[in-house]
Amino acid sequence: MQKLTNNKILNALFALLLALSVGVLAGCEDQGPAEEAGENIDEAMEDAADEMEDAADEVEEEIDDNNG
Repeated sequence: MQKLTNNKILNALFALLLALSVGVLAGCEDQGPAEEAGENIDEAMEDAADEMEDAADEVEEEIDDNNG
């Protein structure tokens, strides 16, 4: 009987911990200004990298056209 009681307590504690974890994670959806700024910087860097890659492709095509 003692094991059954311990299992019920452990199950209840686990359920409570799970519920609290879900609640905490749901609260993390709101972004602060620093996180938003960081994401904007990341996006700007990705855009710049894409533009540089496109420019490099264009230069490579010009070189190939002039040498071919």
